[in-house]
Amino acid sequence: MSLLTRAEQALSSHFEQAAGVGAPARLVAAMRHAVFSGGARIRPQLCMAVATACGDDAPQLTNAAAVALELMHCASLVHDDMPAFDNADTRRGLPTVHKAFSEPLALLAGDGLIVMAYRVLLQAGAQRPERLIQLMDNMTTGVGLPNGIVAGQAWECETSADLGQYQRAKTGALFVSATCAGALSCGYEPEPWAPLGAYLGEAYQVADDIRDVIADAATLGKPAGQDALHARPSSAQALGLDGAIAHFDHLIAQASASIPACSSRDMLCHLVQLESERLVPKALCEGYFKTHPHSPTRPTTPVVLAAGRSSAPH
Repeated sequence: MSLLTRAEQALSSHFEQAAGVGAPARLVAAMRHAVFSGGARIRPQLCMAVATACGDDAPQLTNAAAVALELMHCASLVHDDMPAFDNADTRRGLPTVHKAFSEPLALLAGDGLIVMAYRVLLQAGAQRPERLIQLMDNMTTGVGLPNGIVAGQAWECETSADLGQYQRAKTGALFVSATCAGALSCGYEPEPWAPLGAYLGEAYQVADDIRDVIADAATLGKPAGQDALHARPSSAQALGLDGAIAHFDHLIAQASASIPACSSRDMLCHLVQLESERLVPKALCEGYFKTHPHSPTRPTTPVVLAAGRSSAPH
């Protein structure tokens, strides 16, 4: 079974079990729309891949840890798309949750997915309390304060933000949690696996910045040009497009090099390289530069890494 198939099957079974019977039907539908509208499932795949490298002696716990992290990720996307933040109409090529189900239900759907993540983990970890405690702490670190994805989103509401800190929190933190969760679910120390998550997480945010410039909405499955529109910190703005692409390639190389020696190292390296090409396809970059031959690829004025966006709707 592929990691992607395993992740999808685990998500489906855990979601249905945690949703139970008798909940408000439209809320459950909104939550299901948020989770099962597509997605690469890279975070749960990373968790499962690291667990495989560590022996995967408790696969049900691994599955639950992977699912919990993906539910947190999906919750963050629901809230990120709402009018108070990006006011996006589409996500993964489909209407965003607030467009399909209303703003109140989108807010509740995001909240519901956060609670569901903890429920999934608690139910699966009851037989492994020592591992459960560590997994819970790992997940809250990746999501909460001071450097989790909630903090990352909040940096967009400040008058200025350090680009590296912003990217590590908004995207990188949950990747670190994913690789560490794979080790923790098997009773292994997480520290050797944290750099893989950190490098790959930062690469994802840089890739998102690049694609926001060079791709269109149809390719992205969501609105393009959002960083410039909302004056968000961006690698493409700070480094220039060619500099951002070079930085992305360097992060991918560092991610591969950081994988600890193990029997699954080749598999993990292959996963990283596949994601690299999926995120920033060379053909997409070449096509952009061919159609924009005079587009400046480096900033022409000093860059101020200012978020410049209030928390008010726009």
